[in-house]
Amino acid sequence: MKTITIGLAALLLSTAASFAADAWKEAKVNGTKIYTDAKGMTLYTYDKDEKGKSNCYDKCAANWPPLKAEAGAKASEGWTIVDRTDGTKMWAYDGKPLYTFIKDKKAGDVAGDGVAGVWHIAKAD
Repeated sequence: MKTITIGLAALLLSTAASFAADAWKEAKVNGTKIYTDAKGMTLYTYDKDEKGKSNCYDKCAANWPPLKAEAGAKASEGWTIVDRTDGTKMWAYDGKPLYTFIKDKKAGDVAGDGVAGVWHIAKAD
């Protein structure tokens, strides 16, 4: 019985890690390591957000879709989950909520970098 419990715990841990790993990945754009969503679309941070809190809703969120965290997603290694006021959850890295940009059309596009002076590419350390 103990072996089954340990095996089940290991399976659950690996499944939780896969929820996180499937949400984003690292990529290189113009020689810089950045974070992207699972489809390779560039992720951005917003200067008007607070640590662990999104301030991008309505029209803002229509142009800058949040990186949604699926049900059952678990935080790990700098990646956290932010509760949004609309009841959804999104990913954050180092406390900074992450978004894609509607004008990025294909993986590797970075059209959102510097928009209005408050949007920045999420760079990998």
